[in-house]
Amino acid sequence: MMIIIQLLILLIVNIYLLTPVEAVDYAVSKTFTPVLNTADFKTVFGGVTGENLKTDRCGQVRELEYIAPPGSVFTVLQKRRSGTADIYQVETDEYTPQPKVRLYVDGRYILLTSAVPAPRALLLPSLDEIVAVLKASVGSPYVWGGNVPYGVPELVAWFNKGIRDGNEERLPLAGLDCSGLLYYATGGWTPRNTSQLITFGQSVNIAGKQSEEIVKMLQPLDLIVWSGHVIIVLDHQTAIESRLDCGKPGNGGVVITQISQRLAEVMRTRRPKNNWAGGGKKNIFVIKRWYTR
Repeated sequence: MMIIIQLLILLIVNIYLLTPVEAVDYAVSKTFTPVLNTADFKTVFGGVTGENLKTDRCGQVRELEYIAPPGSVFTVLQKRRSGTADIYQVETDEYTPQPKVRLYVDGRYILLTSAVPAPRALLLPSLDEIVAVLKASVGSPYVWGGNVPYGVPELVAWFNKGIRDGNEERLPLAGLDCSGLLYYATGGWTPRNTSQLITFGQSVNIAGKQSEEIVKMLQPLDLIVWSGHVIIVLDHQTAIESRLDCGKPGNGGVVITQISQRLAEVMRTRRPKNNWAGGGKKNIFVIKRWYTR
């Protein structure tokens, strides 16, 4: 009898925690909205004691997928609870996660609706505007999944109940990862992850060429990219990127380097290819030209 009662309790708990959403099919982000790959926001932003931000050995919150801009449209799949908040499992045309990864948002960031919302308005800034934003981002810390340099202040208001593990400053998720830097500078116009950037735009034919030859072919905003990292060309001499330097003060961030020097570094371990062959290749890179005047 005791076993049966325990099974019934477990069933009731599961039903409560995983509730299909009825009559609400869509959501729109009201402000910058952290999108996680787990429904357990409470553990990520506080842990069991409410005093710990969940980070890896490099100080990164790996549960963060990206931060959706205001006006982002989601399809709502399910509702859960995490602490005192409603957490929604969602999908969006604006972001493609890795296979089997599910996306979740805190209900306090979104407006629920049964009507199909208009897609977020996208306007590509000019080349000069994009370059100016990129340069202004120099010094921003590296944040895995980050694409808002000033972060999300609501995270502090809603989750900081006394975080004391040295990660207080990281709680707002203020900073940029490599593709997040480009996403931020273009106002969310470009794909969010390198897994999409490797096939974004037109390919530059660089196979078999030396680094000096490739440098001469580059144009502003070209992407030196592979699945996992992207370097953005600023002009004919320099490039910009957000680098994770685990173990160093600040764990990295946005820096400008000489293109010739940076490309030579890349080519010590990677070969130039005209197109991304996919399939998990770890020793190649491509150059994508997506911005044309």
